[in-house]
Amino acid sequence: MPGNPNPSQTPRSTSIAGVLIQKLDWYSDQRGSLSVLLRSDQTELNGEQFGQAYLTTVRPGVIKAWHRHQRQTDRMVGINGQTLLVLVDGRADSPSYGTVLETVLGERHHSLVRIPAGVWHGLKCLGERESMVLNLPDLAYDLDQPDEQRAPAHQAPEQGLPSYDWSRRDG
Repeated sequence: MPGNPNPSQTPRSTSIAGVLIQKLDWYSDQRGSLSVLLRSDQTELNGEQFGQAYLTTVRPGVIKAWHRHQRQTDRMVGINGQTLLVLVDGRADSPSYGTVLETVLGERHHSLVRIPAGVWHGLKCLGERESMVLNLPDLAYDLDQPDEQRAPAHQAPEQGLPSYDWSRRDG
């Protein structure tokens, strides 16, 4: 396929330390389209190792939250539909501790988000059809010792952190 479908910009920093967003590009021609999601030479996004790749779906109006890892870094990109990704920095030693960040993944929002260990995250489907998110974490899931902590969606993920209002906001 002629042309360069690789990301044309470097990842941008966000209000949460270590969270990066890589705007992704598409190359399209008569045959279809191609987008490079992650390259091994993107060291700021790639990390030191590859763990696994998996897809998760979110049904309309459903909230999958809260979730964080102690060791694992997630890298998420929306595939189908539109998904609200909300992050809360739960790392006590972080300069952005307690900061909340919202971003939309999926159609018309083609980007990859790097989520460091210790940052709480949750997903909400924004459309009327199931949305799909690809995750490329740096560690494989360990069934015997899962690296995950969960908290209820409609409460602060932990003591001292802000709660998040998942209701739709019109403006």
